Amino acid sequence: MNRDLQIVGFRIGRETYGVPITLVHEIVRVPEITPIPDAQECVEGVINLRGKIIPVIDLRKRFGQKEVTATGKNRILVTEVDKRRVGLIVDTASEVLKIPPSDIETPPSALQDAQANCVTGVAKLQGRLVILLELSRLLQKSVAEIRKAVTDATSPQANGAAKAQLAAKAHAGGGR
Repeated sequence: MNRDLQIVGFRIGRETYGVPITLVHEIVRVPEITPIPDAQECVEGVINLRGKIIPVIDLRKRFGQKEVTATGKNRILVTEVDKRRVGLIVDTASEVLKIPPSDIETPPSALQDAQANCVTGVAKLQGRLVILLELSRLLQKSVAEIRKAVTDATSPQANGAAKAQLAAKAHAGGGR
């Protein structure tokens, strides 16, 4: 007997996406974010979440939205990607969806190109489509860049001001 796939559903623009619930540690409001110098446009920076420094990627920008406006409904999905926690800014995130395997189709061949291979399936759920994502593939390049930037910013050779700013945020809690 096949068990339903449990995913965390979230929206970016008008589209609904989903990732396995096992990869999402928590969903939080967007706190103050400390920028990382010279990072990709979709990398917003880092946050301090209960003493842990978490890199944050804006999935809206990663998905190519030109106009990204922050609202009170925006959330950060704190996820596990390659054994590291990464925060993902989304427009809204609130539902856990249970999807029977029979309602999941393999992605169309156009989405299976090397550039778009982060889509693992498309689910049909109550008259809408939910695009299922593989986070490690989607964020592979961004996570590697964040690791380097955070390591550089916290290394002994780092710019003193940038290092002090990260340390102050970590000590103060980094939130509003």
